[in-house]
Parts: sequence; C-alpha cells; structure tokens
Amino acid sequence: MYKLLVLDIDGTLTDSAKKISRTTKRALRRAQNKGVKIVLASGRPTPGIVPVAEELGFAEHGGYILSFNGGKIIDYKTGKTIFESVLPGEMIPMLYEDSQANNVSIISYDATSVLTETPDDVYIIKEAKLNKMPITKVESFIEAVQHPVTKCLMTGDAEHLAEVEQREKSKYGEKLSIYRSEPYFLEIMPKGIDKAQSLQRLLDHLGLTKNEMIACGDGFNDLSMIKFAGLGVAMSNAQKIVKRNADYITFTNDENGVAHVVDRYILGKKKQRQLEWKKNLRLSNITAKLYKYTHRLQHK
Repeated sequence: MYKLLVLDIDGTLTDSAKKISRTTKRALRRAQNKGVKIVLASGRPTPGIVPVAEELGFAEHGGYILSFNGGKIIDYKTGKTIFESVLPGEMIPMLYEDSQANNVSIISYDATSVLTETPDDVYIIKEAKLNKMPITKVESFIEAVQHPVTKCLMTGDAEHLAEVEQREKSKYGEKLSIYRSEPYFLEIMPKGIDKAQSLQRLLDHLGLTKNEMIACGDGFNDLSMIKFAGLGVAMSNAQKIVKRNADYITFTNDENGVAHVVDRYILGKKKQRQLEWKKNLRLSNITAKLYKYTHRLQHK
C-alpha cells in the first residue's frame, strides 16, 4: 500500500494556468482521507509552496513541504524543519562572477522576496510570479546575500543556459548540485541536494521505505525522484528523459494526470474511465518500460 504521494507542483499538480483542478483536489482529498500523506516537492522557495499546501488542506490532514529541490524539508502541521542545507558562503561571490562572465542573470531569496540586480529579466519575472513573491532590486547581489541561502538560480535562454550548466558543473560539480529545473532555470544547490536524496531523509524520518512512495513529476529536477520512488510517474507533458525513466506515464497536467494516478494506484477505482485511460496510455508505458530494460542490459 502506498502511504506517501510526492508531487512536483508546476507542470504536474497545477495545470497550464497554474491552478489545481477540482477533479485533482477531490482525488487528493480522498487519498488524504485514506491516510496517505502528500509531499509537495518543488524547486520553489518555501513561501512559494505554502499557499499550495494550504489549498490542499495540509492544516487538517498534515503533509510535508520539500522546497528548494530538497534543500529544506518542513512538517507543515508542526512547522518543524526536518532538514535544511545551505550554500557555502564563499560560493556566492564566485557564482555571481560566473553569472556576469556568462551573461546570465542570477537570483536568490530572503524570507519574503526574490533578490536580483536584474529585475526586468523575463525569466526572473516568471519566477517571481510563479511564487507570488515580489522582486527586490539590489545594487550589489554579493552584499545583499550575506544571510544563509539554500539556492541560487541562474536564468537565461535554454540553449545558452545548457552550455552554462556544463561549465558550472565542470568547475563546481564536486562541491555543488547543479541542474536545470526548466530549460531556462539553472538551479545551484549544496552538494548532495536533489529531490531523491531529500526524500530518503524524509522516509527515514517517517520510518517508511521507497516502495511505499509514489512520485509524480515532469521536469529535469524530477528525474532523480522518479527513478528513486517505488512508483515513479511521469506526466505526458514531461521532458523526454523523464518519461523514458518512469515506471508509468499518466495524462498531462491539463488532463488531471495526478487524479488518474490517485484513482488507479491509491483508490483502486475500476470505472470505465480507467479502462479508457489505460488504453490511451498503454503505448507510452510500453515504450518507457522497453527503454528502461534496454538501458539496464547495456550497463550490465
């Protein structure tokens, strides 16, 4: 029996309008009534996740927030921080200098806002709107980020940022976790921080195993947890590499894909719509499983 349902937010739980559908809310409420705990696992900062937790009734049912791609884990009901990791302070000036050399923007966060020297950057505006946080323009990023921070984020056009990602990994790969959550967002975290490793910490805290966990996601930063979970689920709108490594592919975030997973694997519904979903998704899942099997053979 699955006891933990881990959900990425953007592109997974929410639709293209950044809303949670009524169908998905109803399915999640039924899962909560069965005792399943929901974990919101996102690259968002904690203030950007709290409103979603409130919308899903975490105050009543409990649940967990895994923010900054796993850099911080909070028990929502008690407010207790289960785990937190921060970037080494000496890395902030180095990351800033690299952002300037590579002609990309860089941000971090304080308790209430997004901190940046480039508030007009379209991707930074997107990040701020996504998290419902104001942008604070700072004269000096290095001076503004003197407090402990869990994440810095570089932003830029996808093709260029992919090149920056490789440069940063070659320089700091042994010290930091560096990966893109979206083609235009390059996440820079403390070493050993990704969703899978932080979920293992949460499982240890709860006394559960990964076989009791479902993880649903769509982005590059969801890949680790989808490979790690007892049941790793990719949305149909997920990045190709995520779908290739999933155990199951559900509908898109605009087609109540999360609700389908809850119905199928937690509530065990056998309605006609389940048969229709199964038929529509069969080919995608066969392809995903064949890829995983071939990949394993090649690496034996």
